[in-house]
Amino acid sequence: MSAVTSHRTRPPAQPASLRAKRLPAVALVGIAAGALALAAAVVYGFDIGGTVLVIVLGLVFFLTGTYAVSSRVEGPRYARNRTWTVLVYSAFVLAALPLVSVAWTLLSKGAERFDGNFFNTSMNNIGPRDAEGGAYHAIVGTLEQVGIAALITVPLGLLCAIYIVEYGRGRFAAAIRFFVDVMTGIPSIVAGLFVLAFWVLIVSPHLTATGRPGYSGFAAALALSVLMLPLVVRSTEEMLRLVPAPLREGSYALGVPKWKTIVRVVLPTALPGIVTGVMLAIARAAGETAPVLLVAGGTAAINFNPFENNQSSLALFVYQQAGDASKYSPARAWTAALTLVALVLILTIAAKLIARRNRLSR
Repeated sequence: MSAVTSHRTRPPAQPASLRAKRLPAVALVGIAAGALALAAAVVYGFDIGGTVLVIVLGLVFFLTGTYAVSSRVEGPRYARNRTWTVLVYSAFVLAALPLVSVAWTLLSKGAERFDGNFFNTSMNNIGPRDAEGGAYHAIVGTLEQVGIAALITVPLGLLCAIYIVEYGRGRFAAAIRFFVDVMTGIPSIVAGLFVLAFWVLIVSPHLTATGRPGYSGFAAALALSVLMLPLVVRSTEEMLRLVPAPLREGSYALGVPKWKTIVRVVLPTALPGIVTGVMLAIARAAGETAPVLLVAGGTAAINFNPFENNQSSLALFVYQQAGDASKYSPARAWTAALTLVALVLILTIAAKLIARRNRLSR
């Protein structure tokens, strides 16, 4: 009886996780410091590289040291887990470093000319010794060209993706997918040459009284729409395929027609992803230089009419200022690049907010 009582009153055993040894955070900090010191000694001692090689070699030494110490203290299984965790975090940091570097470079160098004169004036009558001059004409051109390209591309891309997912069957739908995949890899210069040969040199001379080639912002918008279309189609297609089938089946069971199911159920469900794909296409179009240079020509003056005469864009403005010999041109180029990134960021945030608001209202 006493044996049974003593067995019942015995305190429960502690879990293995509470008894197992764990490597303290201080030890990891020490291993990291030692790895960096050893890497610096090797790199600078043998004069084989710089800071980047020190960081890479230090990461290798840190992984090796962490695995060795953790394997001895915590066991091989936990050591492998800790090593792969460090690799995942390291990959994230390496992926984020270029983005942070680009953002910091744009902010630091683009802030020099981020003033009212830059946004309110053009480069018309600005000489190489003039410190003034801005990108107002390029901002106008970018907004008009990308806006027209979006008006052309977004409805066409949505309808094409809806047909592929909801209606397309057989060889015709497969052919559409194939040509969309081919268009995804088309270089921007090829799109510009296509619009130049078809619209600027053949179609537009018959639409004008002068009969001369019609270089214009609209021609640039056509070239940009060629580049945007496959991105919009592919992203919309993938988002529509992610919509659960029971949503469609429930709508059909209630007697709702297929077209209304697509408009009222499928598209609102996939709207956030569709907006993301459209904004990626707009961002690519806004950063293209070759098509605008080929079919819009570029100009230093302000042109509000996208259907007549040459027109510039922010990407083209950056290209021209970066190659200019004036000592004031690099500052304009950096500020224009910062403006372009900020413009795309603002449009993306606005589109996300509108899509989220529409989704919540439904």
